[in-house]
Amino acid sequence: MNFSLPQDLQDCLTELDAFIAREITPLQNENDNNRFFDHRREYARTNWKAGGLPADDWEALLDEARIRADKAGYYRLALPKEYGGRNIGNLWMAVIREHLASKGLGLFNDLQNEHSVVGNCPDVVMLMGFGSEKQKKEFIWGRLEGRIRTTFGLTEPNHGSDATHMETKATREIRNGVKGWRIDGAKKWQTNQHRATHCIVFARTSGKPGDARGITAFFVPAHAEGVKVLSYEWTFNMPTDHATVAFRNVFVPESAVFGPIDNGLAIAQSFVHENRIRQAASSLGAAVFCISESVKYARQRKPFGEELAKNQAIQFPLVELATQAEMLRLLIRKTAWEMDRMPHKEIEKTISDKVSMCNYWANRLCTEAADRAIQVHGGIGYSRHKPFEHIYRHHRRYRITEGSEEIQMRKVAAYLFGYIGPKKEVFSKL
Repeated sequence: MNFSLPQDLQDCLTELDAFIAREITPLQNENDNNRFFDHRREYARTNWKAGGLPADDWEALLDEARIRADKAGYYRLALPKEYGGRNIGNLWMAVIREHLASKGLGLFNDLQNEHSVVGNCPDVVMLMGFGSEKQKKEFIWGRLEGRIRTTFGLTEPNHGSDATHMETKATREIRNGVKGWRIDGAKKWQTNQHRATHCIVFARTSGKPGDARGITAFFVPAHAEGVKVLSYEWTFNMPTDHATVAFRNVFVPESAVFGPIDNGLAIAQSFVHENRIRQAASSLGAAVFCISESVKYARQRKPFGEELAKNQAIQFPLVELATQAEMLRLLIRKTAWEMDRMPHKEIEKTISDKVSMCNYWANRLCTEAADRAIQVHGGIGYSRHKPFEHIYRHHRRYRITEGSEEIQMRKVAAYLFGYIGPKKEVFSKL
């Protein structure tokens, strides 16, 4: 058993750091762009006069960083070669995302809006698995070239984790001689709605509330007649691009159907495991940053003439956090390694509980590490002149999104008690 990282992965990290130092850090230092990362970050990023939406110059800076990363060959690393990537797999992505997040805040990796010089691209994963050839050509290449942006419309005002109870409906209709579907309902937390060209909308097309079957996904133009943004929800960490959107008498042709009719939830599940393990790695990296900065500060700060680090009240909480980080890193990398060695459908059957363990514990660990960093740093830690409050406010959302802690723990419990997974047959005989 060898726990060493492959040499080519280590080389990739070195090359990535060199690219960031050469291309991204100078860009961050231009024209007072550091206002987006220092104590002014929330104010600078937010267009308060536009209802709290991201500021144009902030998003333009993110776009420029992404373009540079794509030109250098890093942005598409996780994608197949046919789309300009290297298909590096989950282990590589887990290591890279932890590495970047452990460097702290910066233009190279700002997870508040899923920005990174190494893209995650879950929408491309969905399209590769379920899109028609025409949709792949239009939406994947449009996405990579910056012409198309989509939102993900599963959550509703009255339904989150209970997605099978969604109230949005789609019914077959012929309008102006064109066969298609009429969509009526509403979606909430539609991230990036303000820049979207299309909404991926899930709607019930058959069956009754609670049925897993009977839900279909559609590509709906974001500015189609009947699509209306009702509000942008202000959050713990501003700016916001999370919209509540109404769909009233919206018509789309048959070609807008995304994936199999009545089995759209398979699309929603198609990227869950990859997204969760990568998010776990990012949260772990942010936790490591908070721990490392706290350790350094405790050695440098000398109240009453003695290093702060000599106090066990400082040492022991950081020791516990560091221990959890070490153990979690092993579980994340082992799980990612196993994911790379089995067909996608097997992940759900055999190690989905491990993915959930990684995800919910990493997100919790990150918020605990950020909170401890604030405490260790004292007054300056509580201020916005340190990044810990931003890390806490941002990563706190991941204990709710991507499957809440409770949903993740329920998945682990189902495996543990043999209701699903490898133990099901043995436990059914008890």
